[in-house]
Amino acid sequence: MGGGPVTTQAPTARGTRYEELARRLTGIGAVKRDLARTLPADCPPGAAAVLTVLDRHGPMRLSRLSELMAVDISVSSRHVAHVAERGWIDRETDPGDGRCRILRLTPAGRDLLAELGARYTVALEKALADWSAEDIDTLNTLLARLRSSF
Repeated sequence: MGGGPVTTQAPTARGTRYEELARRLTGIGAVKRDLARTLPADCPPGAAAVLTVLDRHGPMRLSRLSELMAVDISVSSRHVAHVAERGWIDRETDPGDGRCRILRLTPAGRDLLAELGARYTVALEKALADWSAEDIDTLNTLLARLRSSF
């Protein structure tokens, strides 16, 4: 057996920096869960995500919605059924393929999204009340940059 001394290397500053970032990013889940508590009882996070994606990307098929939400089609289908039952979206026959449906926000869905946005804004204002405007601007810039890097 070849035996030389076993050495362990101390983590580099770079490795430590990315390890810390990974730990911090897991904390984002806690922030998202706290924000989800501001949602109305009949609008769980998955339903809010459907409305948000449709608002951001426009009418689409369920398969595209699933892709954008990065979830299995069975999961998005349950969320779509939930929001459709409440009148927040319409499911119209796709003129190009009668077997498929096009999902589209309704005015009630847009109204709910406005309410959700207001609730999130109030929650963020309360949680970050002691942050400076510059810190919030910096966070916004860095989060946008992080998102675009992926």
